[in-house]
Amino acid sequence: MNGKIDQQAQIEKLVGSRSLHGSDSLCKLLRYLAAQSSKSPGTFPKEYQIATEVFGRHESFDPHLDSLVRVQAARLRAKLAGYYASEGAGDSIVVELPKGTYGLTFHERTPRTLATGEGSNGDVAGKASSQTISSNRWIIVLVVISMLLAGSLSVALDRLLLRRGGEEHTAGQSGAGAPPAIRTFWEGFLAGHEQPWVIFSNAPFVGRPDTGMRYFDAKRDGKEPTLDHYTGVGEVLAVHALDGVFGQLKTELRVKRGSLFSLDDAENTDLIFIGSPSENLTLLDVPSTKEFVFRKVNDGPHAGNMEIVNVHPGQGEPLTYIATPGNIPLTEDYAVVALVHGLNPEHSELILAGTTTIGTQAAVEFVARESYLSSLLERMKVRKTSDLRPFEAVIQVKVARGVPVGSSLVALRVLEK
Repeated sequence: MNGKIDQQAQIEKLVGSRSLHGSDSLCKLLRYLAAQSSKSPGTFPKEYQIATEVFGRHESFDPHLDSLVRVQAARLRAKLAGYYASEGAGDSIVVELPKGTYGLTFHERTPRTLATGEGSNGDVAGKASSQTISSNRWIIVLVVISMLLAGSLSVALDRLLLRRGGEEHTAGQSGAGAPPAIRTFWEGFLAGHEQPWVIFSNAPFVGRPDTGMRYFDAKRDGKEPTLDHYTGVGEVLAVHALDGVFGQLKTELRVKRGSLFSLDDAENTDLIFIGSPSENLTLLDVPSTKEFVFRKVNDGPHAGNMEIVNVHPGQGEPLTYIATPGNIPLTEDYAVVALVHGLNPEHSELILAGTTTIGTQAAVEFVARESYLSSLLERMKVRKTSDLRPFEAVIQVKVARGVPVGSSLVALRVLEK
């Protein structure tokens, strides 16, 4: 038997199986690991190597901050176990991805045969054989269940908000159970092979939590050490709201903080930005809004706050939109909801940003709730996903005790494709 040929044939059989159908990234990972196993037996690729060579991550990839490889390996491990428990139960070669490594193993197995019961001890032999096979089947089932649970636990511990069946569904199938307005608005983001990245604001701070912190100011702070692992309450709840939407659409939610964003992400997939340019600094490096832009207020009671400038105000529209002054409890905020073309025109950017963290939460909830989305789509005369065009909108947010309690659309610009 030519081992390498048989192993490669088994890999291609797995790639063409129902278990891996539509999972392009998992198939790519499987082929890569198989090639590495064949090229350097006993030597396993590193997490960084897989991230950059398989998934196109930037050379600055840090596996301590981005768990993509671990999550994908856990998914592949579970898929392999599922395959051999179902359509691959009769395969002579078993491919496994042991936990704790990124190296494939190949095992040969011989098909079990039942005793025919011939001879004087036929009945006894037949019963013994049947009992053995039944016992072995239970062992296989328990092993498979353990592997699947281990894969699921690994994903959970990596704290990624994954939804089962992300790549196994087409856009039309994945949103079948979601409300019509949710499907119409979001299906464009599900059409590609990769799920969009959600980039949440992650502004740098100076100071310490116990003595006081403030936003980093390059002119004022110079080379002062910064903290970049804080974000607002609104952004946290916004990610939760998006997770609910993606759950309805039965697909994955991939989350990345702004400081880890790279232009490679902008080139290769759709992006969803959570937070204004004052905190989500990555918005300064990619195409952003042109009709409604954020600007810092330099004087007056709103000094230091952000406002939204209405570049081409329509009749009766104000020149700017700004939240309640910072020296009194917040009761009103404004936010931008915008769909624009990305650096790569084949991909889109969805910008969801308030002048405060509460406004940002409301912006995400605006595109996560059927009632809000229905009114927006009606205003734009959108009946199906293909009708949706780039747009920029401003919403007014009513706030009570730090919680957005109601939003209304106050300005809208539908742009040309």
